[in-house]
Amino acid sequence: MVDFISVAIVLLAASSLLLPLLQLTKGGSWRLPGYVLALVLSAVLVLVGLSTVSPTSVTWFGSLLSDDQLGGVFALVTVGVTLAVTVASFETQRGSSNPVYYSLLSFTALGMLLLSYSQDLLMLFVAWELMSLPTYVLAGFDKKQRSNEAAVKYAIIGAMSSAIILYAISLAYGLTGSTQISAVVQGFYQLLATQSHSSALASLAILLFVAGFGFKMAIVPFHMWIPDAYEGAPTTVSTLLAAATKKAGFIAAIRVILAITTVYVLTRSPLFTMANVFAVLALLTMTVGNISALTQRSMTRLLAYSSIAQAGYILIGFVAYSANPGSTAATIGMTGAILHVINHAVLTSAAFLVAALVIMQLKRDDLGAYNGLGRGMPITAFTMSVAMLALAGVPPLNGFWSKLLLFLSVANGPFGWLALAGILNSALSLGYYGWVVKRMYFDERESSERVAEPMWFVLIFAVLVGLIIGIGLFPQQAINFASGAVSNIGH
Repeated sequence: MVDFISVAIVLLAASSLLLPLLQLTKGGSWRLPGYVLALVLSAVLVLVGLSTVSPTSVTWFGSLLSDDQLGGVFALVTVGVTLAVTVASFETQRGSSNPVYYSLLSFTALGMLLLSYSQDLLMLFVAWELMSLPTYVLAGFDKKQRSNEAAVKYAIIGAMSSAIILYAISLAYGLTGSTQISAVVQGFYQLLATQSHSSALASLAILLFVAGFGFKMAIVPFHMWIPDAYEGAPTTVSTLLAAATKKAGFIAAIRVILAITTVYVLTRSPLFTMANVFAVLALLTMTVGNISALTQRSMTRLLAYSSIAQAGYILIGFVAYSANPGSTAATIGMTGAILHVINHAVLTSAAFLVAALVIMQLKRDDLGAYNGLGRGMPITAFTMSVAMLALAGVPPLNGFWSKLLLFLSVANGPFGWLALAGILNSALSLGYYGWVVKRMYFDERESSERVAEPMWFVLIFAVLVGLIIGIGLFPQQAINFASGAVSNIGH
């Protein structure tokens, strides 16, 4: 049987290394590197899809990678977002630096692909760095003052998170003698069973993993870099950070933290459990994100805080799973979390790419630029409206179903208050999501002229809106797809 994942890895590695060579060609189209990468990413999507439908038990990389449906879900999400960003960049990135820009996108996609399937902590760390390092450069790619500031802040925070993760890996290896995730899980279980003095170090390792992955997942209190980095980076790159690399942080957390919490408790105290830790982080993350978004006047900063709030909803699934692994509520919770990862990737891509087009055409990022947008850029305004309503959880759009599963998973247990908090936060978020929609269709526009909407953006918007409405109207297939990945957690 063909090892589709290994072929996909080779394709992305080849494009990453060879795309910069296109700078040496003379007289070629400045869009050629983008077309090449879009073709490669499309092929990788097909390969990942085929692998997800019929996974193989063996890859060229031995026990470092495992071809399973959980990895397939995140690989499809991250590579799909990278493809959308690549196509949008046909319009926004022009000039001789194109090949380097697309090469960095390819390296990021390669890192996220490897991260999705990683079964070894060192492999996971290498993939994490392969994903992260190119994005530090991409964040400052415009060379403007704010972009440079965003890139430096992002790089410093990223280096800190990498150091924390590496220290956690070293502790895990020292305690268990292995870097295989399954072996680390089993080793931690034995420490718990024997009540070893080393169990305190194991608890420290778990908390360090939470902190390290938390920076990339943008959960409170590890979120402070997000608004500045998203606002300063080119908006297409902000799309990649919010909709793709952030989701890669979640797959790392699911692979490592959730697998360990199925067999391990932090302390003997009934208060200091991973379920309680995740519950507090979920409450803080969605509340801080939504309240902060209400006061923003920049669209990219508003979307950044919205992205933080959505991470809080995803953490509700972590609460349900770590509170009672193997239960029906745990399965519902993680199904909702994985489905919300898929939905949020689509919704955030749509919203950020709308912001990118508005900035490109109107040279403005403030909310005033969206006044009367429904008349000046009707397709763009419709896309943003659908994305905003879905982010708020308005039925029958896709965001409603994943939030419903998340809230149901904790509604009947000791964390019922978290479901109530999630519902209240969703209602609160309508304050700023609805305000943007109101601006686009009810406020007066400064100019009555139509603004051009490039073909490539219209194509992306059509696909994303189709996914938002399609998953919303026919959710069962998407729920089944997400549910099939839950059984891979901890294996």
